[in-house]
Amino acid sequence: MTTTASRQTLPALPHWQTEPADLAAAIREIKPALRERIEASGRSVEEAFAAVESRVLPRVREVVAAREAGEPVWPTIDYDDIAAGTVTDEQRELVSRRGCLVVRGHFEREQALAWDAGVVDYVERNSFFENYRGPGDDFFGSVGSTPEIYPIYWSGPQMEARQSDRMARVQSFLNSFWRHESEGRQWFDPERDALYPDRIRRRPPGTDSGGLGTHSDPGTLDLWMTSEYQQAFRHLFDGDVEAYDPWDAAHRTTGPQYPGSTMCSAFRTFQGWTALSDMDHDQGVLHTVPVPEVMAYLMLRPLLHDVPEDEMCGVTTGQVFPASERWHADVLEALTGIPDVRAGDSVWWHCDMIHSVAPVTDQRGWGNVMYIPAAPWCPRNERYAESVREAFLTGSSPSDFPAEHYERDWSGRFTRESLNETGRRGLDLA
Repeated sequence: MTTTASRQTLPALPHWQTEPADLAAAIREIKPALRERIEASGRSVEEAFAAVESRVLPRVREVVAAREAGEPVWPTIDYDDIAAGTVTDEQRELVSRRGCLVVRGHFEREQALAWDAGVVDYVERNSFFENYRGPGDDFFGSVGSTPEIYPIYWSGPQMEARQSDRMARVQSFLNSFWRHESEGRQWFDPERDALYPDRIRRRPPGTDSGGLGTHSDPGTLDLWMTSEYQQAFRHLFDGDVEAYDPWDAAHRTTGPQYPGSTMCSAFRTFQGWTALSDMDHDQGVLHTVPVPEVMAYLMLRPLLHDVPEDEMCGVTTGQVFPASERWHADVLEALTGIPDVRAGDSVWWHCDMIHSVAPVTDQRGWGNVMYIPAAPWCPRNERYAESVREAFLTGSSPSDFPAEHYERDWSGRFTRESLNETGRRGLDLA
């Protein structure tokens, strides 16, 4: 096992704080350096990966067995219990173990349905459908229904939900699963959210949608190549894989991230969305591999010698982090969908977890959501907030997203005057 003291004697890793000009060359340099560092701890890469498998695969089998037995896999917690502080230790342990949950009744059903109608009014009064230019990115463009993802960010319903007390309360609860203080530092403020702006999905009845393939969203090659992420995944790269904690925020909230139109510049403790319609579990819904520790598997898998020396299991810049049957079949067995949800429920999953959206043919009912994550205030999110403020004030698309800018001259856009204290703090506006 590598100790903090002996870590100083391990070989130094090369790092690239901005995207390397020659990705293949950088990969060929970082892979042997990572292997050398792991092996300096006294175990081979194969032994380190086997230790990760011994931790992860039993959890995969646990999920598969529960699913096949018809038992619920996704934890569900009532919003009222979160608000009252009556969530049980058993519920908390299951959320920590599975890395995901559904919050029942996060918002009143009538409120969620009113927000859904408000979105329709907002886009119709501004002639969105007449002016829609098609998907702005290749990833969400793959779903096949047009439009399914609405590239709007500043409607009243979205901003009201982001800055609501009920959202802030749930985000604080989710942040509490993370270790946000260590090494004499506070890595993020669990009581302040950065109001990360994202889009809306509206999928009408009768839709055929191709879904989204299995992937993860924490980053791409920067996870191996920047010095901050090398620190964040230090236990994996130092050979002490047993010490890896997927709930440890150390060094994850400060460093850079390689840019791309499918990347998230913010640190999110949980990804999430709020349902604006009822959705049954078999109607093209979200699936995850509900094992947070799978990130250790994803990070070490490219270092095994069956992977080409200039490849990282398909990970590259400017695209999402893929999870494939070719490289990750053992863990994808645990891919499990959410239960039925109703308008006003919210769905959350650990920011590292593999997830996908199932395809659907002739969908029954609407499939409408607002994407709202938990993105606590931290140095990384404070930097991104600078561009978010400008986008909010001008009605522009945020810089993480394609530069479509539909809302710049729209009527009914949420204004600075309508921000409450939570909204102002989230945008860092006085």
